[in-house]
Amino acid sequence: MSWLTLILFLVGFVFLIKGADLLVDGASAIARRFRVSDLVIGLTVVSFGTSTPELFVNIIASLKGNTDIAIGNVLGSNIANILLILGVSSLIYPLAVSKGTVWKEIPFSLLAAVVLAIMVNDQFINHDASSLLNRADGLILLCFFSIFIYYSYGIATEIDGLANQLTETAHSIFRSVLMILLGLGGLTLGGKWIVDGAIQLAVHFGMSESLVGLTIVAVGTSLPELATSAMAAYRRRVEIAVGNVIGSNIFNIFFVLGISASIKPLPFKSENNLDILVGIAAGLMLFLFMFTSRKRSLDRWEGCVFVCGYVGYILYLVLTV
Repeated sequence: MSWLTLILFLVGFVFLIKGADLLVDGASAIARRFRVSDLVIGLTVVSFGTSTPELFVNIIASLKGNTDIAIGNVLGSNIANILLILGVSSLIYPLAVSKGTVWKEIPFSLLAAVVLAIMVNDQFINHDASSLLNRADGLILLCFFSIFIYYSYGIATEIDGLANQLTETAHSIFRSVLMILLGLGGLTLGGKWIVDGAIQLAVHFGMSESLVGLTIVAVGTSLPELATSAMAAYRRRVEIAVGNVIGSNIFNIFFVLGISASIKPLPFKSENNLDILVGIAAGLMLFLFMFTSRKRSLDRWEGCVFVCGYVGYILYLVLTV
């Protein structure tokens, strides 16, 4: 593995995160000029922005035929979002959420994981079928995503503090468009360098592309969610910390995998079912923790359980290579 590839791999994460930041700022500024409400901006633009790293890495991986990275990235990111990001955020400040988040958003994210589990396990439903997330599955996932976007308007009024989480901007149209273009450029370059570096890492260390996607790439592309949720918890915007993660998990499965599978069918390895089960278990734990100790709250001890669970999961992946 060349030093240049390794350097570009690391720099790719910087480009990816900064690109997402520029895209969100530019899109938010344009949305405000057209008098789109802050709530709608937060539920759509910010959710999209924190998930664009996963999207661009997956698009490039799909085009290159590295489907293990594409699936591993989404599964690993969703697991990291709940166990690592919510765990760290709740250690900073306990995360109390609204009734709507407990009974609507969290179950919707669980539905996304269950739908994916059914789609990629055709061999258990039809013994002659291969495990494949095909283009038809991708289109179905995108249909679910359109339902989620419509649903977001209905829950907008239930998410407190989201408007305050978005900074006021007064960018000109030209500057906003330029920020969007620079953001897309950063995302594209960063995504390419990360995929290329991940492939080289897998070859150099004898690791599978799936493992690299589940660990290094997944954590790297989840950094925007980590920064957003940790800062939200620090500023006591606890509903944002949870809503950002849950929305991102829904976005990753329904939109990111939907787009990826529509570009090129994604073969699925049966061993990745463990990762899907871990993701579903993490979602169930989050739901159940809303009814322990303080109601509708993720307390510090529960966050510690999440972080320890994530460390254990990563150690298991590494030790079973």
